[in-house]
Amino acid sequence: MRIVHFLSRSVLMAIAQIPLWSSLRSAPTNPLPKNAFRTFKVKYNSNNIDLPFMAKVSVLKTSPKTVVEDYGRLLHLLRYEKSVPKENKTIIKLNLSWTLYYPACSTEPWQLDGLLKTLRDDGYKELTAVENQTVVTHPWKGAHGNKWLPVLKKYSVPFKPLTDVKWVSYTPKKELMVMQDLFKGKDRGILVPKMFFDTNIVHLPTMKTHGHTVMTGAMKNAFGGLIPKYRHHAHKMIHEVLVDLLSIQKEVHKGIISVTDGTVCGNGAGPRTMMPHIGNLILASDDQVAIDAICAKLMGFDPMKIRFIKLAHDKGLGIGDVDQIEILGMNMKDFRRTNFHFKTEKSLVITWDQRLRKGTANLGLLHDLLFHSAFFKLFIFASETYHDRFWYPFIGKRRIDAFLKTPWGRLFERYPQGPMPKYAEVKQWDPY
Repeated sequence: MRIVHFLSRSVLMAIAQIPLWSSLRSAPTNPLPKNAFRTFKVKYNSNNIDLPFMAKVSVLKTSPKTVVEDYGRLLHLLRYEKSVPKENKTIIKLNLSWTLYYPACSTEPWQLDGLLKTLRDDGYKELTAVENQTVVTHPWKGAHGNKWLPVLKKYSVPFKPLTDVKWVSYTPKKELMVMQDLFKGKDRGILVPKMFFDTNIVHLPTMKTHGHTVMTGAMKNAFGGLIPKYRHHAHKMIHEVLVDLLSIQKEVHKGIISVTDGTVCGNGAGPRTMMPHIGNLILASDDQVAIDAICAKLMGFDPMKIRFIKLAHDKGLGIGDVDQIEILGMNMKDFRRTNFHFKTEKSLVITWDQRLRKGTANLGLLHDLLFHSAFFKLFIFASETYHDRFWYPFIGKRRIDAFLKTPWGRLFERYPQGPMPKYAEVKQWDPY
């Protein structure tokens, strides 16, 4: 038996040396992107052999009592320091979908707490947290409303709205799908925050649905970091833009990881007017496509039927096929049977945004009037009125009150909000 064991193991080790193009019988049936070289473990009598196929996503179950420490376990399972070396400056890209707090809508305070504790404990020194402005969000008010500022202060991490930093023109090394045409004119082109170059970036999205993209996560979080205030124009080709943004990130940053919070998820008309769902999960990966694919699967979607995931997978920017992704931490039986059965819906604002953008796309003058002139301020006013003055107090408040009675809601209440900080007025970018 020892001889059989030795010979069998030798054969498997020899197979591991065969080049990728040899089409192993055990390889996944779906074709791999040309430049997707990942690894997964083939277990043979407790011996692990690395083969060049898989991405890795760490997934853990967690609880309000252990979540901060669990984020450390999650990242160490991933061996994250190999992906974001500590000698580099590190950008923490927060996720602000609403200036007001709503469960699962924006980066949770314990998510930020767990990440920063791990980074500081592991010797990361130069950390900066950033977030951008949209036509309907304010970075400083959002940082206050979502209780980020006391957590950042606890770990001596500065907060910088991207409206206050220098943006520079950038020419991508690789051909993009749509961005070069979408943002041409008005001296825009493709702009990148100068502070992003040659840094690590850690994305902090939450697990939720999105009316424009089915679901949102790691790839969508770059949307707020690499396009200024007028990024709403990207909604008409949003899937292709997300793929372009990932390509740019890979050129600009030295290391990229995403740390996704699924403790409280959002179902329905995301990214704001959702129904909170307790998920008790946290995830991390250095493959932005893979972590979004795993989140999509857990939410109940077929990842390869979500356009931006499929496009990124086919272009070799990451792995979107769940069968080609290794899950670290979570028991595979638990992973396979986890299905939140989410269904993406569209809020009133997203519904009309899509109808008007698509309906006037070939009507140049009318389209420009609606979306590239001061007339657009009416849409901003309508969105703010619907979300902040109607939906939040009359519908959202009841859901928040119910959430605050849960263990996660009680954890949120234990985090201090702190005083509203004094800040220089946020730069008013041209949103048209």
